[in-house]
Amino acid sequence: MRLAVTGKNGQVSQALQGLNLDDLEVVAIGRPEMDLTDAESVRAAIDAAKADTVVSAAAYTAVDAAESEPDLAFANNRDGAGAVAAAAASLNIPVLHLSTDYVFDGTLNRAYIESDPTGPATIYGRSKLDGEEAVARATDNHAIFRTAWVYSPYGKNFVKTMLRLAETRDSVGVVGDQFGCPTSARDIAEALVSAARQMLANSSQGLRGIFHMSGHGETSWADFAAEIFDALYDETGKRVMVTAITTADYPTPAKRPANSRLDCGKLEAEFGIRMPNWQASTREVVRALISDTGGAS
Repeated sequence: MRLAVTGKNGQVSQALQGLNLDDLEVVAIGRPEMDLTDAESVRAAIDAAKADTVVSAAAYTAVDAAESEPDLAFANNRDGAGAVAAAAASLNIPVLHLSTDYVFDGTLNRAYIESDPTGPATIYGRSKLDGEEAVARATDNHAIFRTAWVYSPYGKNFVKTMLRLAETRDSVGVVGDQFGCPTSARDIAEALVSAARQMLANSSQGLRGIFHMSGHGETSWADFAAEIFDALYDETGKRVMVTAITTADYPTPAKRPANSRLDCGKLEAEFGIRMPNWQASTREVVRALISDTGGAS
């Protein structure tokens, strides 16, 4: 399978490129040949990739900055997503689009299922929800995967931030009243490859639509940090303590959802994909970063 993925340097794109499967060729496309805000460049880049399927992973992900840069957020996350899906449609190939828990307002007292009402509370969330709708309008041959709390050895993410803080601190204050499902970019990459193979082999509508794809299990940011530091201690003997603080103690320009938990039952029922436990995947990434493998930067 030849798979094109938008966004050369994103966490999921780099995880896909790092899978090294004999029967998988990953073509990563992005700047300078592709600009999400330029539909013609999107079409040309995807045409040139000559892929069997497209993973739409490129996005504007600066959640706080989006509050003051709404035009840029919508140009990338709505219009760019629609352009990628339209390009895939023109080639009659599936598009697998990555979305986010931020399409919900975070007030539900249980894990969200795909049919729950959306209600984004941020510009970023609104732009991603509009992107989902743009993808659905552009092609029926789509699967939209909402994920959350993504981490990896690549780019910027919570695990890398905590390990960086651990270099100079013995204790860290972390928000303890927001809950979600930490998700390894590698686990997403492996799930996307499985989903893409199934979509290519089967035109069933059950494999199209919206799905949730996040790590198995749930936790708070504070307990996520504690797991990271436990793994750090096991690997190095360095002990870092976590103090749980409230959202009010750590104000941000964009409101974070109190509940980012995603129910992945539909993903398992339709695709047979069960996402790995977040603790085990977290420890794998911590080990990779400590040993300076897996593309840490």
